Amino acid sequence: MKTLAGLDPVQTSFIADFLALATVVSLPWSTSATTILVVLWALALLPAMVPALDLPLLGRAISSPAGALPIALVGLGLIGMAWAPVSWAERIAGFDSFPKLLAIPLLMSQFQRSPRGHWILVGFVLSATLLLVLSWYLYFTPQLPWRIKDVAVPFKDRITQGTVFTLCLFGLLECAANAWKRRRLLHAALSAALAALFFLNIVFATVSRTALVALPVLLVLFGFRHLRGRPLIGFLVGLAALGALFWLSSPYLRERVTAIPEEIVTFSPLNHDTSAGSRVEFWKRSVEIMHEAPLSGQGTGAITAAFARLAGTASNATNPHNQILTVGIQLGLVGIAVLIVMWVAHVRLFLAPGVMSWIGLVVVVENVVASLFNSQLFDFTSGWIYVFGVGVAGGMVMKSQTAQPPLYDFSSTIAEPKA
Repeated sequence: MKTLAGLDPVQTSFIADFLALATVVSLPWSTSATTILVVLWALALLPAMVPALDLPLLGRAISSPAGALPIALVGLGLIGMAWAPVSWAERIAGFDSFPKLLAIPLLMSQFQRSPRGHWILVGFVLSATLLLVLSWYLYFTPQLPWRIKDVAVPFKDRITQGTVFTLCLFGLLECAANAWKRRRLLHAALSAALAALFFLNIVFATVSRTALVALPVLLVLFGFRHLRGRPLIGFLVGLAALGALFWLSSPYLRERVTAIPEEIVTFSPLNHDTSAGSRVEFWKRSVEIMHEAPLSGQGTGAITAAFARLAGTASNATNPHNQILTVGIQLGLVGIAVLIVMWVAHVRLFLAPGVMSWIGLVVVVENVVASLFNSQLFDFTSGWIYVFGVGVAGGMVMKSQTAQPPLYDFSSTIAEPKA
């Protein structure tokens, strides 16, 4: 059987999967490359509609809460453009952050049939590992004649790099735990060692405060996933001791954390702008703005105008640095409800045994925690990480639940070892 492009199903499915792989590999490095690859991936799905997007499976993804709610949030954002008291150019610019969520059910459908879902996850880890090597090199070579804007953060920013490294850390920890249970000691040791390098980079080199909040939450979740009773208590006590050890041994970590109260107290929008202080100020103003239209919000794209009106002057504030408030300002309590229910649906999808379920759960939980301090879903890199993480892992989990046979038995596919 040939598709409209003249290719057979195996070829078109391979192309779509390869472009998805290339996209996730590019995420830690380049916004431009990711944009181009996302467009190519979306175009590849058109001639590959039959093999890559089996219509019954696409219907199953869309009809499930995990696939339908992202579409609902996008639809609400589109409708919200109607009542925004700003120009259409501002409304369209405000809507730009929503459409990426439509890729979640598409990826779920694609990777319910594809046998190459593991390629995506392995490719992301390998790309992040290369970034990790470069980050450590910069950290240990302060004598370089040129300096990057942030020590040990060669690309993007510390929040984005912290997100990438956090996800890799907990994916590798799960692989190490599973390998240990199956007596594959070398595999367990290598996974644990690489996970340790990611962890040390987060707490010593990068020190993203958002990642420092997500780390203990995910570590506790990891403990509850694998341990019970006294071993769990010992694990939690060990985490507390480990935290104290790193607190005492990392001056940079202490500086980043203890500076938060001072940043809040000394913040001034005119002459002393600080990270923590500006966030608190944005949150206060966001709540005031939401009081004006609590149910339906100000409309899609109205954030900048709403901040400017409240401040009584021109304002360039476009991001409240909180995902819930970002949605709430524009779409009110209705939008917040859809956002939270979407997160809940994605958590429920991944409450199952298996590495893929754990990876999907880590992606969602990290995003929820980080969204308290940033607009994670609407930020470019972190948003696409969420979309591909939930979409690919979600499709693989759905496939395992229905025992859906792959389109093509690709024998060299990297697969989870059988018990």
